[in-house]
This record gives sequence, C-alpha cells and structure tokens, in this order.
Amino acid sequence: MLLNISSWWESLTTLEALFAVAAIPSTVLLIILLITTLVGGDVDTDVADVDLEIDGDAGIGFQFFSLKNITAFFTIFGWIGLYCQGEGMSSGMSIFVATIAGLFAMTIMASIFYFLSRLQESGTLDLRNAIGRHGEVYLTIPAGRDGYGKVQIQVQGSLRELDAFTDGAESLKQGTAVKVLDVIDQHILLVERARS
Repeated sequence: MLLNISSWWESLTTLEALFAVAAIPSTVLLIILLITTLVGGDVDTDVADVDLEIDGDAGIGFQFFSLKNITAFFTIFGWIGLYCQGEGMSSGMSIFVATIAGLFAMTIMASIFYFLSRLQESGTLDLRNAIGRHGEVYLTIPAGRDGYGKVQIQVQGSLRELDAFTDGAESLKQGTAVKVLDVIDQHILLVERARS
C-alpha cells in the first residue's frame, strides 16, 4: 500500500502536489474540528484574538476568518484543484476555480456556525426580565427596606428564589402575592403587595 501511495505521489505535477498538500491534512483537521464541535469538545477555533464589547444578546456574530472556515477553504481548494487538474484544465483555471470553491466553502461554513450559535440560549439570569412579573413571598420581607427577604418568581422560563426589598409600610409575610417593581443593585428585587 505504501508503494501505491509513493508511486501516486511521484506521478503528481508540482501544482497537483500543492493541491494534495492543501487537501489531505486540512480534510483530517476539518473532520476532527467538526466532530469536536458536534460532540461538545473544547477546541479554540479563533485565528486572531480580538477584544470586543458586545451589548445585549447579539452573540459573537458572523465570523468569516476562523480555524474551521480556513480549514474548509483549504480542504475544498485542494480537492477541487486536484479534480480540475485531473480533468485537464490549465493551471491558472484550476487555481481560479479551486479558489472560488474554497471561498464558497468558507462562506457556507461561516453561515452554518453563525446560525447554530444563534440557536444557543444564554443561561445568564437577567433580573430586569422579572420587572412587572408576579411572584410569592418565600421568606418574610421586612417593611421599609429594613432588610430583605426572598420571593419565588418565574423568570426566564424557570422558578427562581430571589432576594427582595419592599418600600411598603408593612412587612410582606410568607405566601403573600407580590409584583416586582424594579431591580436594586443588579441583584435584589423591589416588590410590592400585588393588587387583586
């Protein structure tokens, strides 16, 4: 078998050998990257380390130059280039067609991973989502912000137990229905007795 590979390699022109050098290792790397991505392996796929501050839930955005995309480019570039050379195309035309196919593969890969990343949901609790919602006192909340108690409230699809203050003149006892008015210091709810 090694003789077959060796004789195949020796039969290649310089351009075909360059296409093969691009295609074979990048195909192996692309398969490894795709498997680790699909099964949840932790692989650093960024080519350049860029610091960005992103507000909201916009995510990381469309990444054209990533390790996966560049690997996809060289994989498709190499195999299409070998195919074009095998079909008797000129060197210039083979390089042109292989480059266009590689760029198309990069665009497809970037699009796939962009849309897959948009499907992910952040598990980070944003207490501002609790404003206006109703809940129930779990631990008594002292009157006039003289300490905090706890409320149980449905936020972001799950029942949470959160710290809460009240500005009211009377304490809110366990089991009292409350409404969230605001968030204080980004981690404590301001509540009032819910009106029927």
